[in-house]
Amino acid sequence: MKYQDKLRLIKKIFQGKKVNKKNFSYPLLTDGYSSSDLREASKILLSGKLTMSKTTKKFEKFFAKKIGAKYALMVNSGSSANLLSLFCLINPFKKKRLKKGDECLVPALCWSTSLWPIIQAGLKPVFVDVNLDTFTTDLNIIKKNITKKTKAVMILNVLGNCSEMEKIKRYLNKKKIYLIEDTCEALGSKYKKKFLGTYGDFGTYSFYYSHQITSGEGGMVVCNSKEDYNILKSLRAHGWDREIKKNNSTEFNFVNEGFNLRPLEVSAAIGLNQFRRLKKLKDIRKKNRNNLIKSITSSKKWSNQFSFFKPRKNLDPSWFGFPLMINKNKNKNFNKNRFLRYLNINRVENRPIISGNFINQPAIKKYNIKFKRSDLKNSQEIEDRGFFIGLPTQILDKNKINKITNLLLNVNNF
Repeated sequence: MKYQDKLRLIKKIFQGKKVNKKNFSYPLLTDGYSSSDLREASKILLSGKLTMSKTTKKFEKFFAKKIGAKYALMVNSGSSANLLSLFCLINPFKKKRLKKGDECLVPALCWSTSLWPIIQAGLKPVFVDVNLDTFTTDLNIIKKNITKKTKAVMILNVLGNCSEMEKIKRYLNKKKIYLIEDTCEALGSKYKKKFLGTYGDFGTYSFYYSHQITSGEGGMVVCNSKEDYNILKSLRAHGWDREIKKNNSTEFNFVNEGFNLRPLEVSAAIGLNQFRRLKKLKDIRKKNRNNLIKSITSSKKWSNQFSFFKPRKNLDPSWFGFPLMINKNKNKNFNKNRFLRYLNINRVENRPIISGNFINQPAIKKYNIKFKRSDLKNSQEIEDRGFFIGLPTQILDKNKINKITNLLLNVNNF
């Protein structure tokens, strides 16, 4: 196909489809891609060079500079970013690497690919509980679970919130314990004027749809160690040294184990364009959140049906979603799942907080992971009472806010 033919096709796509605005719906994210995002993607498509190249490197350098890390490496997902971080820690090229059976603490309130890379790397996961207000792990919980076998800690910055990162990092440094900071849900959040993801030895981010920025699929891992950076680059692409050698050799010289976790150039183009306007997107979500809370709490139907997610002190949050905790109802027959089905029927998309208390997931029975259910009470309570709905990157109008408010405040009927 000739270039002009491709261009005409792209323009036709940009015309888009007519949307029926009369039908109410509230997905996790609406119209996640701007026309400028699609134009940047189109430039890559028209070039015919879709595999990882110059735009990916440009995004990595820009991301590292803005986020405050020495190095950034783009991958095909936030899950892959976690995988590379753990496999870097056990890699033979790392001078102080972890050994099989070393323990890694991980919150029970987690995503599957926060946990599985720990197991896949041959380490032993140890589930810890979280704070009921922030959904994140506190220093006192970490201290309670640290043993001589603890060599790493996986922290999750949940839905834009964070742990006591400064205190945790200082404590773990003294103990010479590695910190992996899963920031897949908190890109753009700043704790004490420092971006989340830059406190850990590794920080991971996701650009999946509905996250703070989206490139469809995609993720980033950051670090400050040149040794780690070179290992990550090799692991990302087959274990070869092509990106490590100064002369950019194209020889098939395999020096390490590896995966193929490279992103597409088109994902980098969209991700870079969205990252440039992260602050704007962050401010819109924050405004929508405040307007929703104001509408809910000022309604005549309001009777403290919910408690709201509290940002940690000294946090400038970049919100991902609008989480709610259903307050304990006098009705003993209350059923959260029935209420969430009601929201779905009324086209209000909703999700559990991350994946709930992960010890309840069917896959956990297949692995020899020991835990005390009594030590994970907060994680269980968050699963039992918590859920979240979306926060769009366009300002919500009053009619939509009122509709969402009325649907949510029907919770007493379930």
